[in-house]
Amino acid sequence: MTFVIALILGLGIGGGSAYYLFTAKAKKAKLTLEEAENKSKLLVKDAETKEQEILVRAKDKAIKIIEEARRDEKQAQEELKKQQAALVERETAFGTRMLEIDEIKQKLEKQSADLTDKEQQIQAIKEEESKKLEEVANLTQEQAVERLLSLVEEREQDTLMSRIHKLEKMESDEIDRKAKNILAVAVQRLAASHVVETTTTHVELPSDEMKGRIIGREGRNIKTIELLTGCELIIDDTPNMLTISGFSPIRRQVAKRTLDKLIVDGRIHPGRIEETVDESKKELALDIKKAGEDALFQVGISMAGIDPKLVQILGRLKYRTSYGQNILQHSMEVSLIATMLGEELGADVSVCKKGGLFHDIGKAVDHDLQGGHPELGVQILKKFGFPEEIWYQCLGHHEDKPKTLEAVIVKAADAISGARPGARKDSLEQYVKRLEELEKVASGFEGIDKVYAIQAGREIRVFVNPKAMDDFGATNLARDIATKIEAELKYPGEIRVTLIRETRIIDYAR
Repeated sequence: MTFVIALILGLGIGGGSAYYLFTAKAKKAKLTLEEAENKSKLLVKDAETKEQEILVRAKDKAIKIIEEARRDEKQAQEELKKQQAALVERETAFGTRMLEIDEIKQKLEKQSADLTDKEQQIQAIKEEESKKLEEVANLTQEQAVERLLSLVEEREQDTLMSRIHKLEKMESDEIDRKAKNILAVAVQRLAASHVVETTTTHVELPSDEMKGRIIGREGRNIKTIELLTGCELIIDDTPNMLTISGFSPIRRQVAKRTLDKLIVDGRIHPGRIEETVDESKKELALDIKKAGEDALFQVGISMAGIDPKLVQILGRLKYRTSYGQNILQHSMEVSLIATMLGEELGADVSVCKKGGLFHDIGKAVDHDLQGGHPELGVQILKKFGFPEEIWYQCLGHHEDKPKTLEAVIVKAADAISGARPGARKDSLEQYVKRLEELEKVASGFEGIDKVYAIQAGREIRVFVNPKAMDDFGATNLARDIATKIEAELKYPGEIRVTLIRETRIIDYAR
């Protein structure tokens, strides 16, 4: 019983405690909820207040923007009105000017029509007068002009011929004087040696016994040399002499250097020959490079703008000859002479200098590549980036009428270098053949009695029949002969054509 009472009291006390705690928590929660509601109301009120402020500020700003836009619009309208007024004024002035131009045009057309009518009237009067004159003279206008010129020519033929000769002589003398002065100054400033080195293909032997050593047992030595150098060795009965035959001058030079080394060394066998050929090729490559560098230095061209490969090609000209003349030495002379002539004549000195040095550069490879040396020279200089005014010199010095002043100067310098005494040499057969061709070309005209080529083919003297032509015809004949020689023959320098027409009357007083 006591336990039950205690249990009931415990339950009552626990329930009362629980009720109290629940009631306290409910009151606290109610108070918290009310505070949250109050805070939310305050926040809402603050937000509404700020919203009103933002709306007021936005409205004020919008009003200001609208007012500014209205002011800008008003200014733009005013400017547009001003532009429209100016445009109207300009259109009015333009219309007035067009009316004036139309009036002037009408006046000019009227004047032109009047002038045309007057010209037609004048032409009609002239034709009428011409017809009357033709009727009176019984000749047409063309016949009258021809007759008049014929009469004047017949009466004044001697005077005309003397006047023509006088003018030609004055012009020729003045041109010759100026040309000789310029050329004399240029050549005098050059003052180069007339003797140049020529490439030889002969090797001197210390004795005929050396021929056998070069041939070797069963010809193995000579076969090795020919195989490695690409040249043919000709061993004949000429005492103490061996001839190297080959298409390429560079290969011939390698063969010559190899033989010179072998002769000095004394050891001649296939192994030593191979070593010597390699040494000769290396030495020749260095010699070629040095020759190209020396040539550039002597003519005054900087190495900075020249490709080393082009320097090597230029140096190959040291072992190339034409009519016995060393091409590298010839190119240097042409460069120096062209430079001096360019200074005298006011041409581009740089183009003359480089064009003169490289004008025959194609001859360095014409034995190895197909084509003429002018075209090969153009290809080489184009490959190394030279401009047209320089690579054109390769072509210009072979043209009859070069298209630039510098090309004319290089052509003249080339002729001077090739035609000076001691520069070139011909065989007897070539010399005689050239003279015969020269006399044959001049003999092909009518009225010629005799033709003589003199001064090593630099002058040709033509004797004509005085009864077959007059002085005027003789003048034209000399010009025709010179033109035909230029067209049909190739020759260094120039050829002087001297035509002689004379009448000898002999009588005796007894």
